[in-house]
Amino acid sequence: MTMRLETFRTLWGDARPWSDSIAEARGEGFDGIEGRIPQQDLLPACRAALREAEVPFIAIAMTGGGVLPRQAAGLADHLADLDDALARATLLAPRFVNILGGNDRWGAAQQAEFIGAALRLGRKHGLTLSFETHRARICATPWVTLDVIRQVPDALFTADISHWVVGCERLLDDPCDDFGPFVARVHHVQARVGYDQGPQVSHPAAPEHARALAFHQGFWREIWHDQARRGYEVTTLTPECGPDGYTQTLPFTHLPLADRFEMNRWLRRAQVSSFAESFPASPTRERS
Repeated sequence: MTMRLETFRTLWGDARPWSDSIAEARGEGFDGIEGRIPQQDLLPACRAALREAEVPFIAIAMTGGGVLPRQAAGLADHLADLDDALARATLLAPRFVNILGGNDRWGAAQQAEFIGAALRLGRKHGLTLSFETHRARICATPWVTLDVIRQVPDALFTADISHWVVGCERLLDDPCDDFGPFVARVHHVQARVGYDQGPQVSHPAAPEHARALAFHQGFWREIWHDQARRGYEVTTLTPECGPDGYTQTLPFTHLPLADRFEMNRWLRRAQVSSFAESFPASPTRERS
């Protein structure tokens, strides 16, 4: 069984027209883009950019507010936001929709209730949903997530394990750490290297972060091999070094220690190589 890796360029922090972002992404070797579902007034231009370039799009839907949800927003509020976002997403024909939803203050039962109701909305709109592991949201920690996934057997997940690493304040490589049930449900990977005190190392290529990089790459390889076992013909990965305090800066200056765009390009190249080593018989879609 062969499987192909497709990489997506994040639009996080990129406020340019999508046509410009897509052109740059293609030039850097990415297959497509991943970003938030635009508001209604921007949909026509974004739709035209995707159609003209003929690139795939992974949509991101946020519920209950921005990255950090409104604490007063209840289950009905989050689901109403999702219903509206999915209606807009259908106009862009996304590969699937990554859900940044719910609230980490919810218990496992309420998180599972949200996922179940969200899946019904996904079916209503004819869209595949993948639920992201993210601090402040549902599935913020691995331990709650393992409880949640037992209650929603049809749900798929996006693995951004950097959030788990900083939340648990350690690399999750203890013999007691068994994430097999989660790995078996992962649909998409957001690739960022976290460490025990933060969600993003200063640079993933730096030798001082070699152990953290090795842990993350090993986790991603486990996901790939499980997806191949499940019959996936294509696996998707988005390098996601970002702004908003993720890229480390020099004190007093706000000057970044590294270029986040270059870090994402480096992560893409590293994961293309890692995938080729893991699946030597699979076709590659590397671009210059």
